[in-house]
Amino acid sequence: MNVNYRFSFQDGRTVAFKVTDQPAQAVTRQPSWVRLEHCQCSNCPLKASETEHCPAATEILPVVEAFQADDAYQKVEVTVTDERRSYVKQTALEESLRSLLGLKMATSGCPVLAELKPMAMHHLPFATTDEFIMRSVSHYLLQQYFAKRNHQQPDWELKGLVERNQRLQLVNQALWQRIHSVCQGDSNLKALLNFFSMASSVSFSLESQLRKLEAKMAGEA
Repeated sequence: MNVNYRFSFQDGRTVAFKVTDQPAQAVTRQPSWVRLEHCQCSNCPLKASETEHCPAATEILPVVEAFQADDAYQKVEVTVTDERRSYVKQTALEESLRSLLGLKMATSGCPVLAELKPMAMHHLPFATTDEFIMRSVSHYLLQQYFAKRNHQQPDWELKGLVERNQRLQLVNQALWQRIHSVCQGDSNLKALLNFFSMASSVSFSLESQLRKLEAKMAGEA
């Protein structure tokens, strides 16, 4: 996987990031909020005695530092390029950051967020809530089909999907607390809150979200 994000600001500034499926390597000197024990997730399986830095925080650190003083609502042109195609959108900074942060978190090496890595391999930038629900459910059901084909018990009721997103919410909340302590602007915070809101929709209102999709697929208003 090789995904490139390029941010072009109205004042002429450009910022670029590359995301691969290999976690970032921690540098020797890291800010204190990246240390594992700083706002550590309540469901984190890692131990500070064995892992000094949070994998997810290490991965998103360059993004936080690049945009920590920026206004979330300023307009930017974002170009996303992978091995197959390019996407270009004029949008608010927070929407594009939500997309980038979500991808970097999923490929960070965090053992909890690793559940999202298969979806990250088919990354869709700027996904709407409907698209997020559709992709999450479709991907999960495909996993259940493969489970059944391999003589395992499939979960057609999507209970495991809800439980997975509940675990992910705990990670999102802890990362938001980490970033809150260092951000001067609100772009990173709003991006994470937006990402958290989308994840919450799978856990707390999956049935209503599915009913909306069902009506749309049936051609109803």
